[in-house]
Amino acid sequence: MADEDRVPWQGWRRTGEDAGLPAARGPGSRRTFGATWWGRAWLEALEHRARLDPGRLSRGRSYARRGSVVELTVGAGEVEAVVQGSRVTPYQVTVRIRAFSGDEWDAVLDIMSAQIGRVAALLDGELPPEVVDDVRAAGLDLLPGAGEILTNCSCPDFAVPCKHSAAVCYLVADALDDDPFALLLLRGRGKDDLLAALRTRRGGTTSTPVAPRTPPPAGIPAIAAFARHMATRSPSTAPDAATADPELAVPQPGVAVVGSVPVPAPPRPLGAPGAPAAVKVLDPPRSSGVDVRDLIALATDAARRAWELASGDTHLPLTFEQDLARRAAAALGTPELTDLAHRAGIPSRRLTTWATAWRHAGLNGLAVAVDAPHDVDPDLLTEGLAALPHSIPEANRVTAGKLQLRLGKDNLWYRFENHFNDWTLTRPPTPDPQDLL
Repeated sequence: MADEDRVPWQGWRRTGEDAGLPAARGPGSRRTFGATWWGRAWLEALEHRARLDPGRLSRGRSYARRGSVVELTVGAGEVEAVVQGSRVTPYQVTVRIRAFSGDEWDAVLDIMSAQIGRVAALLDGELPPEVVDDVRAAGLDLLPGAGEILTNCSCPDFAVPCKHSAAVCYLVADALDDDPFALLLLRGRGKDDLLAALRTRRGGTTSTPVAPRTPPPAGIPAIAAFARHMATRSPSTAPDAATADPELAVPQPGVAVVGSVPVPAPPRPLGAPGAPAAVKVLDPPRSSGVDVRDLIALATDAARRAWELASGDTHLPLTFEQDLARRAAAALGTPELTDLAHRAGIPSRRLTTWATAWRHAGLNGLAVAVDAPHDVDPDLLTEGLAALPHSIPEANRVTAGKLQLRLGKDNLWYRFENHFNDWTLTRPPTPDPQDLL
């Protein structure tokens, strides 16, 4: 495929043209996306795993084909783009993907560096598809899954994603065709940093040696552990010395000890929640009146909640509104959110606002979004006034036009934008209001 057909803003948009949406005909009007393995892998994840609204993706694909995306830059954890819509002024679009933490990247690099062939290909400037398996072996996923693609656009369209954001998502495939290492950058690690870390590990020059990966402890038979436990409680019931297991008296690495009984440490939760397999193949009895789709939705949500609790989430118990916002956050950008709002008896726009707040900041973000204004220390409010000149203060809020900063009860600042007369949280909170501008 020629470059002019594959990169629309370099192919047929020329300087000096009248602003406005280009016609859906001419060069590239039926172009395809994903010329390489990495580009196609991104499209597969975008269309089948990310759980974005298929109708919005279809409109975004048309926009991308027309050449509406006039500028696109891939950075750490996000894509910044300029999209020309039907108005004269182009829209500013941001597409964010969760970047891996430092510990998560260390786990991935440990696996990569142990494979000589993989390291050789990477150092030679190639990104083999097997890297996806390396990342998955660390309990992560390199390609985005459900709820991992977050979009923001300056257009007045309230839908998530809007057609401009969806167009940018499709053009990411072009960026990966040109440089597949851009996908690693979206996960927070650039090509140069990645290669330097691999050289350090392979060369053995790291100041902190990497601990060898050891298999999990085998544990002990439950019957033997119970017999040992009973022996410590009642000497008369102790097992015969000839049948006692001497290994029970010596704690093994990675094994906790309760009394004198070694207990294997609980396994770490999976890298991501999933849907219970049984509900996908076992339909409820017809006489039960239970819709299989509702059953799958509830079982999947229960599995996600269990995973969150196992991973350290302490948001339990939740009120009806809080739990509804939590469930809706996982359904943003899909028809399921509208269905959930209908079943809950609240407007879908309000539920979308709650879900967006939960997605960005969890329980505290929802509280800031729905709670009435409250008085705060005037000195703290001064920080917001200084960050947002010509703003109007009210209780814990400062407002300038369609932009508003709110100081939460956690002393963090939250950025809200007015969309269709509804204030929506658009970014994660920060202690410094300047970071939100």
